[in-house]
Amino acid sequence: MVSTDAKINVTDLDKTIRGKDKSLLVLRKVNLHVMEGEVVSILGPSGCGKTTLLNILAGLDEADVGNLNISGVQTSKRLGSVAYMQQKDLLLPWRSMLSNAILGLEVQGVSKDIAKDRALIYFEEFGLSGFEDEYPFALSGGMRQRVAFIRTLLLDSDVLLLDEPFSALDALSRVRLQEWFLELMDSIPKTVVLVTHDVEEAIFLSDRIYVMSARPGEINEIISIPFSRPRDFDVVGHELFVQLKTRLLSILRGM
Repeated sequence: MVSTDAKINVTDLDKTIRGKDKSLLVLRKVNLHVMEGEVVSILGPSGCGKTTLLNILAGLDEADVGNLNISGVQTSKRLGSVAYMQQKDLLLPWRSMLSNAILGLEVQGVSKDIAKDRALIYFEEFGLSGFEDEYPFALSGGMRQRVAFIRTLLLDSDVLLLDEPFSALDALSRVRLQEWFLELMDSIPKTVVLVTHDVEEAIFLSDRIYVMSARPGEINEIISIPFSRPRDFDVVGHELFVQLKTRLLSILRGM
């Protein structure tokens, strides 16, 4: 059933990957409804189709069966209101970090000077000041991932699709950027679908969590997070947080 109030509606979606010798059903009867301004995480075992689902939402792949609409528009193509940060940073090796960050804005026709001014604000927030002129090969995976995140945010889209956006960061940087991300979502609300393998991250960042089964991926459970926003990292010590983490880990272990 389609939720008419939702920003993102996915209904009864199936996806099969077809090879020369065999076909593989990756997603089966997936239903996903994300309200405007909501942060929703998708958890599930490796290979269950989480990234495939994001690719379909982004318009990089198509479902075989089912309906998808974003902002009330039924489409299988990428909309201008969707920004997608993939697992790989996809930085261009011949462009500096700053030039990589503003690539999307340049494609949109924003002047290079304005684009750089916008990007430099994020470079400071992300601890990348002084690295603007460096090239991807010279920097760590975590630093490259931060630039890819900046590139996604600079598109200023209503909908963000994030595939493991903090996975390459060290623990301290991850917590700091997670807190900053929540502050950003409170000040400039976005509709976010976040794929992660980190149960604690999913609880901390999300309003709701969709738990997918092993392949073929189906939605097994939808869990509402009982903590209001804004929130800070102290919430991870809350008894309810610990209970949710234990429950989710138990669900995932049982798959």
